[in-house]
Amino acid sequence: MAEDIKQEDEPLNDEDAGGTAVKEEGETTDENKATNLDLILDIPLSVTVELGRSKMLINDLLQLGQGSVIELTKLVGDPLEILVNDKLVARGEVVVVNEKFGVRLTDIVDPMERVKSLATT
Repeated sequence: MAEDIKQEDEPLNDEDAGGTAVKEEGETTDENKATNLDLILDIPLSVTVELGRSKMLINDLLQLGQGSVIELTKLVGDPLEILVNDKLVARGEVVVVNEKFGVRLTDIVDPMERVKSLATT
């Protein structure tokens, strides 16, 4: 009986637990990290490519018709802004791929700047 009590007081090592490693509370394995990442990979995001902006009066807006031209604030050759959920993440230039427009990324916004922009809203 004394031996039974002694065995209960001794801590179990990793091998006693069926050969699987026992992790301390709060620790994560690579598999858990991958599973956690998988949880957010299917979240839909709104991606917008902004060519430019313009301000106009309601009267001017009502006067627009087919063939009207709206002057934008950006100049020819200025990089386009790529926004994800209305937050700037990159800049790029227009390309044509299989007769469709596309954007070639030329500059990625620094991750710290992106985090700061999240705090400002």
